Amino acid sequence: MNSRRNFFKTAGAAFLASSIKPSEMSYLFKKNKSMPQLSVQLYTIREEISKNPTKALQQLREIGYEWVETAFWPEGITLAEGGKWLKDAGLKVSSAHIELTSDNLEKLMVETAAAYNCKYLIWHGWPEDNLYQSLAGTKSLIARYNQAAEIAERHGLHFGLHNHWWEYMIKNEGQYIYEILLNELNPSIFFEMDAYWVKVAGQDPEKIAKKIGERLKFIHVKDGPAKWNDQLAVDNPDPMTAVGKGTMDYSKIIKAANGHPAWLVVEMDKTADEVFKALKESFDYIMKNQWVS
Repeated sequence: MNSRRNFFKTAGAAFLASSIKPSEMSYLFKKNKSMPQLSVQLYTIREEISKNPTKALQQLREIGYEWVETAFWPEGITLAEGGKWLKDAGLKVSSAHIELTSDNLEKLMVETAAAYNCKYLIWHGWPEDNLYQSLAGTKSLIARYNQAAEIAERHGLHFGLHNHWWEYMIKNEGQYIYEILLNELNPSIFFEMDAYWVKVAGQDPEKIAKKIGERLKFIHVKDGPAKWNDQLAVDNPDPMTAVGKGTMDYSKIIKAANGHPAWLVVEMDKTADEVFKALKESFDYIMKNQWVS
C-alpha cells in the first residue's frame, strides 16, 4: 500500500483502481507518507449546509473526505453545534478559518480549537484590507498577525495566513505584500497558499511555493480558468471546475513545495457543475494522481 503510486504503473492497475471504494482510497492515501493529507474547505458547500447541514456533511463523508477545514456556519449556529454536526458525520477538522476582528480574540481561538479538536487556526483574509495599500499599513497588519500568533503559541496552537490575489499584485516600495509578510512576520506563522489566486494575480505558483519554503504548510487546491476577473472585488469569481479540469498543474506545484505542505485543502468558491459532483471528481482525481514532492 505504501507504494500505491508505483503500483498504478503495473499491468492491471486500471482495473484495480476502478474497483477501489472511496473510503479504501482514502486509507491508501494516508499511507503514502510523502503525500500531504487531504481536506475540503466547507465554504465550498456553504449553501448546502444552510439548507440541510446534516445531509451536506454526510455527502462529503460518502465521497470519501475524512477531514474538513471550517469556514462559517449559518447565522445562530454555535461552534459547539457545528463541531457536533461534524463529529456526527464522521468528519475531523484539519484547520479552522477564523476572524481576527473579535472583541476577545484569545477566547475565540481557544474555543474554536476546543470545539473542533484542531490546532491549526487560519486568518481567512477576506476582504482586502485597504491598509495593504501602504507599507505603514501593511506593517500595522503584520503587528496584528504577530499578536494572533503569540496568543496561539500560549495555548499550544498554530496560526497561519490564507491569501487571495492582492498579496501577489500590490507592491509597497518595490516589494510585493507577500514578500513583506515573509520577511517581517513572526517565524511561527505558517502560510496556506491558495495557488489559484496566486495564478490569478499573474504569479507562478511553483515559484511562490519555493519562495515560501518550509512555512508552506497548507495548499488550497482549486481549479478553473485562473484568470483575472473585474468582478472579483465583489466576490464574483469565474465558475470553477473539478480539480484536474482547469488550468492548474498541481503535480508541479506540489513538487516545487519540496515536501513542506502537510495538507491539501480542496475548495471551490463557485462551480459550474453541481457542487458534490465536482467534489467527487476532485477527490477521485487527487487519489488517482497521488501528488508527491
